[in-house]
Amino acid sequence: MTLVSARELVTDAAARGIGIGAFNVIHLETAEGLVRASAEAGLPVILQISQNCADYHGGLEPIALATLAVARRAETPVAVHLDHAERPELVDEAIALGFGSVMFDGGALPYDENVAVTAAVAERAHAAGVYLEGELGEVGGKDGAHAPGVRTDPDEARAFVAATGVDALAVAVGSSHAMTDRTASLDLDLIARLRDALPVPLVLHGSSGVADAVIADAVRAGMTKINVSTHLNGFFTRAIRSTLDADAKLVDSRKYLSPARAALAGEAARLLRLFALDDVQVPT
Repeated sequence: MTLVSARELVTDAAARGIGIGAFNVIHLETAEGLVRASAEAGLPVILQISQNCADYHGGLEPIALATLAVARRAETPVAVHLDHAERPELVDEAIALGFGSVMFDGGALPYDENVAVTAAVAERAHAAGVYLEGELGEVGGKDGAHAPGVRTDPDEARAFVAATGVDALAVAVGSSHAMTDRTASLDLDLIARLRDALPVPLVLHGSSGVADAVIADAVRAGMTKINVSTHLNGFFTRAIRSTLDADAKLVDSRKYLSPARAALAGEAARLLRLFALDDVQVPT
């Protein structure tokens, strides 16, 4: 197997009523760990590069080319996706670099402007054969549509999808970005109503703050693409701390990045199985 489009993975998961994991790349070690997780689980994965990640690396191209190269060498189906791009030109760059899917995040824009800009981005993406994820939300700081208390209205979402032509929609159902505890409460009834109202798959952002059992229920209710970043970053960082604490003289970064990569891979594999509604035990 090799690099595929998120269109293929998300469409297949939606048809089967299961979830597909979409995990954020921070640097090369995360990309490698996530591909290892896909191989361990025997399940496909979506590698996501956010606008913030691209800015951290001084531009999209360096981290994008590395991630695409890792995906092409994978043993399982792996997609590379642009996450939370608020700049349309970044979407255009991702398409030119060979991304099979992109997310334009206009959730902080006024509704009419969000529709107009997202529709224009969708037209360019579709002309290139690229799958487009959109976001409908309200102004609410960093979280935008995923700020606490914000909820997506099914009728407005239906109109938004029709007006923009997006292929998948990130919806606000109770999750929030960058949570380090898994206490978010999801509106499962709203997820089911959105599933019934929309002709496109639903995307759950901020899944790090959602407990295993709740995520599984959300998938059963109609959620398909499940985004995770902070939760996996925690496994990576804790492994680094543990390794460095055990050897104060350690200076070779490979010797602490390797166990961190392995820790991330193990948890990511577990999440992939969870989202696919396999029987998975919560680790103690």
